[in-house]
Amino acid sequence: MMLAVVTFVLTSSTFKPNTTMPIKTVYPRCGGRNISPQLHWRYAPKRTRSYALIAHDPDAPYPGGWYHWVVYNLPISMTSLHEGALLPPANLGKTSFNQRGYGGPCPPPGKAHHYNFTLYALDVPRVPGSDLTGPQLERAMRGHVLAKFTLTGLYQTH
Repeated sequence: MMLAVVTFVLTSSTFKPNTTMPIKTVYPRCGGRNISPQLHWRYAPKRTRSYALIAHDPDAPYPGGWYHWVVYNLPISMTSLHEGALLPPANLGKTSFNQRGYGGPCPPPGKAHHYNFTLYALDVPRVPGSDLTGPQLERAMRGHVLAKFTLTGLYQTH
């Protein structure tokens, strides 16, 4: 008898993997409403004690890309974020827009950019620090990631 291997997964009802993100998720400067996508996750490892989420554009013309959402210290009881999720300030780091909270796609005209929503299952209940940037959160999570899953959306400005 074969047993199915169940792996950590992140999905969205707002967009499908590797498809264009809807205009409502786009940053206002690029004509959108800056509404964060709905996200749902399941099959976290048993030792998970908290979650973190980073939305990152590796195609941005800046060293290290552009961080669109930096979220951490989400409790293990949480398995989803609704569209337009309002999270407590203590759970939000600083984006490359130098703000807390979601900042949607707004790439320069040209080819489509990839928006990687990566959810991390962590073996610690809290990541220390406040107002962490994306790179600071990535450093703070080192050695504590039990699993991660990336859901990629696309957006292109003409």
